[in-house]
Amino acid sequence: MGILSKKDTANANEMASDFHFPSSKKALIIFTRNPELGKCKTRLAATIGDENALQVYKFLLNHTATVAGNVKADRYVFYSENIQQDDLWNASVFRKKLQYGTDLGARMHNAFSELLAMGYEKVVIIGSDLLDLNADLINEAYTQLDSNDAVIGPALDGGYYLLGMKTLISDVFKNKVWGTDTVLNNTLHDLQNHKIHLLKELNDIDTFEDMQHYEQLKKYHNIS
Repeated sequence: MGILSKKDTANANEMASDFHFPSSKKALIIFTRNPELGKCKTRLAATIGDENALQVYKFLLNHTATVAGNVKADRYVFYSENIQQDDLWNASVFRKKLQYGTDLGARMHNAFSELLAMGYEKVVIIGSDLLDLNADLINEAYTQLDSNDAVIGPALDGGYYLLGMKTLISDVFKNKVWGTDTVLNNTLHDLQNHKIHLLKELNDIDTFEDMQHYEQLKKYHNIS
């Protein structure tokens, strides 16, 4: 779906609550799964193998970090399992936190709630598996929040790759079957009484079919 996962522990809650003083009115959340062999891009790995799937995911993470680095906002990386200090997410650019909650909806809700409570006026979340994502789309989301309650970036698989809000709309995080093609339509239903803007539809990379037309990823096409 483009936006990812986490287990809940007491230590995780403590780390996730670390306070950072806002330096912008805008916050960007990147949800990322820790890149571990056999634990990421499992649908893709079923076709090209665990090692190639891990390398594809690392490629996508680097792309996401580059894109996010070009967005003028306070940038937060929310890790799925544990916070890594020395990795591609440069600590001088990205503030590091841990996802927590019982499912993806709860984890996103907690992230939005925390940053909005810190005083940010516009909060946008993105996933980390889209080669088509660029800084212009994210900046468009912030601009559209001037006149809309929410902004959504629809994904081709029926989910979404971006969600932006300026106040917490809790219903969008509840009663979803995450990772299925029902998520976008159900989210739009939850927002029917709000003014929303839809961004360009993009392809996120979960399967071999999703990745095979990207020239940059052809070196990972070895079928297991």
